[in-house]
Amino acid sequence: MLIGLILTLIAAIAFIGVKAQSGGDFRGDGNGQIVLAEIKPGSTLSELGPTLVETGVVSSNEAFQSAAATNTKAADVKPGFYKLQKKMSAEAAVNAFVNPENAIDLLKVPTGATLMDSKVVGGDTRFGIYSLISAISCSVGDSCLSPEELQSAGANADPTSLGVPSWAMGHVQEATGDPKRLEGLIEPGEYVIDPEASAEEILTQLVTTSAQSFTETGIVERAGAIGLSPYELLTAASLVEREAPAGEFDKVARVILNRLAKPMRLEFDSTVNYGLDEQEVATTDEDRARVTPWNTYAKDGLPATPIASPSIEAVTAMENPAPGNWLFFVTIDRDGTTVFNDTFEQHMADTQKAADSGVLDSNR
Repeated sequence: MLIGLILTLIAAIAFIGVKAQSGGDFRGDGNGQIVLAEIKPGSTLSELGPTLVETGVVSSNEAFQSAAATNTKAADVKPGFYKLQKKMSAEAAVNAFVNPENAIDLLKVPTGATLMDSKVVGGDTRFGIYSLISAISCSVGDSCLSPEELQSAGANADPTSLGVPSWAMGHVQEATGDPKRLEGLIEPGEYVIDPEASAEEILTQLVTTSAQSFTETGIVERAGAIGLSPYELLTAASLVEREAPAGEFDKVARVILNRLAKPMRLEFDSTVNYGLDEQEVATTDEDRARVTPWNTYAKDGLPATPIASPSIEAVTAMENPAPGNWLFFVTIDRDGTTVFNDTFEQHMADTQKAADSGVLDSNR
């Protein structure tokens, strides 16, 4: 009788312990198995409780809610992806969210970025959008997209599935197989991306979000007003992004339109560089003579495609160019002073100032 009572007590204690463990809280900082958790824009940390229970990060929503309520930093946690572990105590899980080391980096697409890496003469490599995505994808767990996998998706995935806007669809379809066919269609900015998503899923997110931003500027309507197609406007905006100093975007936009109307070749060094393995501000005579789909020294009109990711500022400047008769512009000193001229003679005089200041010096 006594033995049976003891066994009953042991079983009851074990049951209570298991119940407390599963319905109450885990102990410690986790078991080492990484789990990604996403706080979506507009949501709060506390709303994530049920999902964390489902994925095995915490034992109960109640414990997580209590830990979040008592952590003064919990309300400051920003949307994004965070690294946690399975079987964390609720307190440890909340602490993981408030620790910046557990936040997955945002994808930061700089203005004027290109899809592919580019080398600078005498300098470093500028990493392209594919490489930037790859770095984030490879920052956690075993999932790791290489730049080559992203290039393949960019080159071959169905443009409709990727969210390519209708006004760019024909250009993108014609370039199937080329990893640069999405050039210019990803807006500069910061993006929360899932590092465990597929290459096509990530590119779809970026292209779709950017297409919406471009649409909201009125790109279709404004393109017609200035005599360009929306894709041509985006292409011209990429030139503005790469050529114009801050505060002068609308003037450079006007130069582009004035030259196209002449007609007169644009002759932008940025378009020469886009087709080169190594780039720098000062291009050579040999470089400028190369016939490529982008080199506006060697071809009439706009480049065949955008040469970079234009900011919304560059797009709106192209949509609303400054009034003026300028046909030329040149930066004349290292402070970025840029002058605009109507005549070739004035332009050559200012170009000499640029040469004297060292702006056009080459590192080749």
